[in-house]
Amino acid sequence: MGKHVIETVLGAVVLAVAALFLVFAYTSADLRKVQGYEVVAEFSNLGGLGVGADVRVSGVKISSVISQTLDPQSYRAVVRFTVDPTIALPRDTVALVASESMLGGKYLSLEPGGEADLIQPGGRVQYTQSTPGFEQLLGQVIFSLQGLSKDKNAPAGSATP
Repeated sequence: MGKHVIETVLGAVVLAVAALFLVFAYTSADLRKVQGYEVVAEFSNLGGLGVGADVRVSGVKISSVISQTLDPQSYRAVVRFTVDPTIALPRDTVALVASESMLGGKYLSLEPGGEADLIQPGGRVQYTQSTPGFEQLLGQVIFSLQGLSKDKNAPAGSATP
């Protein structure tokens, strides 16, 4: 009889610790939805940026991506995101897709400019930049290294095309 009581108490302790861990993870993950005004940006390639991804200025989360669509005329990706109403973005702000780490994870980075005019609610970020994917960068490095090895193997005085 005593063995069942100990197992029951131990099971309750494990469940309580698991519940505390889930509460801690949820509060520290900063999953809150940012309420604010909506802004639109168009990109040629999102490279893995998803709905719900962070939008950051200087590494600080100021909003979230709320939707992605494809413009049927230009075939560009249209990203809609909200911006905290206390943040005023200049009209010459640049939006770019950035990587959190080498293993993946993308976010939208905003780099404010110096213009006095501001992006209004429902406005558009005019300047965007798509970041090449890791595979594309790796391919460029390998291609350039192959070019270097060909140059070293070329006989002296010969021209390489």
